[in-house]
Amino acid sequence: MHAREWITAATCIWIIDQITSGYGSDSEITALVDQYDWKFVPIANPDGYAYTWSNDRLWRKNRVFNNGSSCRGVDVNRNFPIGFGGSSGSSDSPCSTTYSGEVAFSELESCAIRDLIAADRGRVKSAISVHSYDQQWLSPYGYSTEFPPEYAEMLRAMEIGVNAITAVYGTQYTYGSFATALYVGSGVTTDYYYEAEGVVHSYTIELRDDGTYGFQLPPDQIVPTAIETWNGIKAFVNAI
Repeated sequence: MHAREWITAATCIWIIDQITSGYGSDSEITALVDQYDWKFVPIANPDGYAYTWSNDRLWRKNRVFNNGSSCRGVDVNRNFPIGFGGSSGSSDSPCSTTYSGEVAFSELESCAIRDLIAADRGRVKSAISVHSYDQQWLSPYGYSTEFPPEYAEMLRAMEIGVNAITAVYGTQYTYGSFATALYVGSGVTTDYYYEAEGVVHSYTIELRDDGTYGFQLPPDQIVPTAIETWNGIKAFVNAI
């Protein structure tokens, strides 16, 4: 979703490799693949991601032209309809890094994600948006500090995932609702999956690190991040 968060794409690709190479030889992976269909979108903002390689390493948004503005880009993770346009969780300024766009689903990227999850409506057990950085596992809501009715179940599942992450290398994660544990975010995927598609186990995972390197995580942390993240996701999926 956010172009500069390179570790997210790398982690997803590594997990895809583990699933495809481990099926039939790793009993846990085989069982998980037999039980569930797995869908991945390693890069949900391709033009923005390409721009971080060619021009601006810390670019966040996509690269769309905004009407009447010289500033380009919409924050795709503020372009979903649940809580869309909330003044404390997004911006209506095209020059802001959290610009929500003029209307919800104005962007090709958010529409593609919408259509992907809608294709499996009623069958989706969990939907996870992978971001960086801050080492957090976050549930709905992003646009409100209120807790969803199923928050106790979300906390139970998040705790299992976080503990499994920490068990690998000792990396410390926190968990809780998006708005209370991180900040208010309006129009985010996690709220959309939960409210519009009825996916109780809808989360955002913020990967390494805790701010030392931020978005520019060193290459030697790529595989350890992927390993611990996959361990957490496996434990979480087995628990739900």
